Amino acid sequence: MIKNEKQYNYSKECAQKFEYSISVIEKDEDWKQRDQEDWQLDIDVKESHLMALQEEIAEYEKLINCDKKQPIRIKVENFNKLPDTLIKARIAAKMSQKELADVLGIEEQRIQEYESTDYQCASFVEVLEVSAALCVEFENAFVKVDFDEIEEVKKIIEKFRSKRKKRKQVTTRVET
Repeated sequence: MIKNEKQYNYSKECAQKFEYSISVIEKDEDWKQRDQEDWQLDIDVKESHLMALQEEIAEYEKLINCDKKQPIRIKVENFNKLPDTLIKARIAAKMSQKELADVLGIEEQRIQEYESTDYQCASFVEVLEVSAALCVEFENAFVKVDFDEIEEVKKIIEKFRSKRKKRKQVTTRVET
């Protein structure tokens, strides 16, 4: 995800380099004749990276060019993507990190830390405060609880704990 103007400009440069690289490879008839499979694979890989970059660039441009007279809808794919949503909301609001910090009554550095770590250093209350400051509201949010998956996770955790316990017992025996 592109989080600022510097990353945006860098992403555009990278996209141009991928485009150039693809065009050079496509013109390399010797390589194509020698190893068509490798030649095509290299093009496919670069095109895949280019497409991902272009999607991120388009998303950032949509955010910075949105009409502030209309609310913007940002899709939250899952709860883990909430930090991205907060950053996108700030960008769409054309609010700097400093302005957000001022609204919250905290130092700009704190907002920088939040965003650079995707809010991993923020408490739940701090995330709620940022959400409120950006007027982020959930509409028609549903949460799916998969009970079968919960049981699978329990089994994996138990297996991990069992292995760790056995390792600890072996280590203890070796030390004594």
